[in-house]
Parts: sequence; C-alpha cells; structure tokens
Amino acid sequence: MNIVIAGAGEVGTHLAHMLSKQKHQIMLIDGDKEKLELIESQVDILSIVGSCTSTGALRDAGVERCDLYIAVNQVEEQNITSAILAKRLGAKQTIARVNNSEYLEEENSEYLKGIGIDSLIYPERLAAEEIVNTLKLSGSRQIHEFSDGRLQFLSIKLWENAPLLDLSLIQMAGMYAAENFRVVAIKRGEKTIVPRGNDRFAYGDMINIVTKPSYIPSIFTMCGKQQHEIRNIVVVGGTRIGIKTASLLEKHYNVKLIEPDREKCILLADKLRSTLIINGSGQDLALLREEGIRNTDAFISVTDSSEINILSCLLAKKLGVKKSIAEVENFDYIGLAESIGLGTLINTKVIAASHIYRHTMNVDVKHLRFLTFSEAEVFEVTAEPGSKITRHALKEMRFPENATIGGVIRGGDVIIAKGDTLIEAGDNVVVFALPDAIKKVLKLFHS
Repeated sequence: MNIVIAGAGEVGTHLAHMLSKQKHQIMLIDGDKEKLELIESQVDILSIVGSCTSTGALRDAGVERCDLYIAVNQVEEQNITSAILAKRLGAKQTIARVNNSEYLEEENSEYLKGIGIDSLIYPERLAAEEIVNTLKLSGSRQIHEFSDGRLQFLSIKLWENAPLLDLSLIQMAGMYAAENFRVVAIKRGEKTIVPRGNDRFAYGDMINIVTKPSYIPSIFTMCGKQQHEIRNIVVVGGTRIGIKTASLLEKHYNVKLIEPDREKCILLADKLRSTLIINGSGQDLALLREEGIRNTDAFISVTDSSEINILSCLLAKKLGVKKSIAEVENFDYIGLAESIGLGTLINTKVIAASHIYRHTMNVDVKHLRFLTFSEAEVFEVTAEPGSKITRHALKEMRFPENATIGGVIRGGDVIIAKGDTLIEAGDNVVVFALPDAIKKVLKLFHS
C-alpha cells in the first residue's frame, strides 16, 4: 500500500516506523529537514521537505497515487486542509488528526466526509476514553471490549498470591471453566509467548485473556486479584487528556485535578463542572496528604512529562493508592514502568496507531488495539465467505505460530475458541497476533 504521512511529530514518526515494518511504501512530509533526515536514517521510508497544505508538495509526494493519506500535524487546521486537498488530488482514503471534539459530532463529521475527509482521529480523547474504560476493572492493566462488550480482553499481572502460579494451561483448563475464557498470550520479561498446553504460569507474568463478561469475577479470583470500588479519583495535569478525562469521570466519581499553572487552574475551573481544581504539584507529598491521598481510589497522572507521571504514580502507590494510571510517551520507559508494577500505562502514539492501522488492512477489521506492554495486537476481524479460515476446524488449520484465536461472535452467540471450533462466514473473530504473524492471519480471513 502507498501511504503518505503529513507530520513528522511523535505520532507521525511512530506510524512511519510501524507501517514500514509491514512493507508499506511510506512517504513522509514535514517542514523540518533535519528531522526527516534523522528518520530516514532509521527507517526505510522516503521523505519530502515541504508544507502539507501546498498542492505542489502534495503532488511531489505522489498523493494522487496514494492509497492512504494520514495528516497528523499538531495543528488541526493544517490536517483538515491538507486532507481535503489530498482527496481532491486523488488520494483514495484520508485521515486527519483533530484536537477539538466538536469535529467528531455526527453532523460535523458527516460534513467533513462530504468534502474529502474519510476519518477523523483525536488521540487525546481516545486516551481519555481508554483511561475511563480501564477504571471499570481496577485489577487489570488493560481492558478492551469487542462486539459491544460481548467479549473482553484483559491484561493481568500475576503476583505471589495468584492460584495460577506454576500451573500449566492444561492443568488450568481442568480446574476452571475453560469454555468461558482463553489465555491468548503471556508477557514474561521482554518476551511475549503465545502459550501452548504445557506452558506454565510464573511469578511476574502479564497474562492476556479473552473472556465472556460474566466470567470476569472468576478470572480475577484465579489471578489472585480483588476488585475494589472506585469513588475518589485524583488527576494530575491540566493537559488535553487530563481535561477530557476529568470531564468524563466527574459525571460518576468524585474528582480532583492538580495543576501547577495558576492561570490554567482558573480556566479549568470554568471548563469543568464538579471537578475540584487544585493549584500544585502531583509530586508534592504534603499537598497529596492534605488532599486525602489515603482515601483516593485511583490516581491518574497525565502531564506532558513521562518522568513526572511515573514518579507521581510511584509516590501515590507508596502512599496506599491501589490503582494508578500513567501517561508514558517515551517508549524507553515503558518496560521499566511495567517491571516495577506501576499500573496501567497510556501512550497516545500507540492508541492513535491502533485506530489508523486497521485502515491499511484488506479485510473487515472492526476493532484493533496495539498493546502498550508488547508489540502485539488484538483485533476483531470478520471471516469472508470462501476464506481459508472457514474450511477446517482450528486444530486442522495451519494457523501462524505467533497468533491465536480468542473467541468468536456469531449472531447472538459468544464462543470461546477451542481446537474443534469451526469458523463460519460472517463470524466476528477476536485474534491475538505478534507483528510477524499479522499478514498471514489476515490472508486466512480473506476470500
């Protein structure tokens, strides 16, 4: 696929790295020559120095021949304008990043589609929604819903009290109702394992499970986790993510937002209805104690600094907060944060990439998520009539080694995948896959 990316910021650069690994032809447009030269030295892409709102630069980038145009500059006006121009010049599909949720309202998004923008993406809003979703199950590191929640994907860390420790998958299946869930992956240190029957669970494993919602309490029991009710929440950082998160949470929880900039605090007090705005630092121990940190059920740090977010969450956990969520944009810190048991990690580049990447697939992928703790992804794909996946039971298929099927949604039925499961045309199938297996998996679902 020929893909043109406008904007060599964090999101654009991450997309260029990721999509180039999938053998797509990438052209990157940006006004910063030195930044483009650095990226070209690291990734197999082409680049052009210029403005994405210039028709000349767009033509030089070959927009008229591109299958997908992605505008992810920081300035949303540039993204909207360039996506419209790219469509007029011949781009088959266009995506524009925006920073204003008003554009996502149905009336406005339909108008923008009419003038050339096929899809809009607002990474900060997506991050806020993911934070809110994670709070539904406080014992999990990540949670993703498929087919309106009929199948759920959970990432859970195993500590010393987990009944699963030292059990093999075969033993686990004999002790628990395996028809209600499937362990699709184990993250152990830096390695992600697609487990087989004799693989055993170990201390510190991050296990990834596809399950029916009704069985989630049992999942937490077998993982040694206890759910605790969340009522009081502290958000650190009056960023776009912080504001959107607080606005979503204040409808159902008691929310406090800590922001060091006094002028911004005044503006936030006008924007947020019931959130208590506090002028201060999320690393100020005296302030946290004064604001009742011991009575806080969830602590969310989403400042512009990954370091501050990590340190703030560590401090909160030391003071007794059970659930912590940190925005960590620096990939070098993600492994460290995960290994020290920081809690849930949010990365807007990964979230944005998840929503954009499915547009590069040649089958019907309804829902896709890259996992923060791993390069793997979990997605929901529809089996096409006549596709290879529908011809044999799973145990008879030559399914890629680094991938597995978690579950199947067939009309009103939810099926946890087993060896004798036969996929039918029209089934929505939840798949876990490592990068090297993704194309092989998709071929099985394509007729």
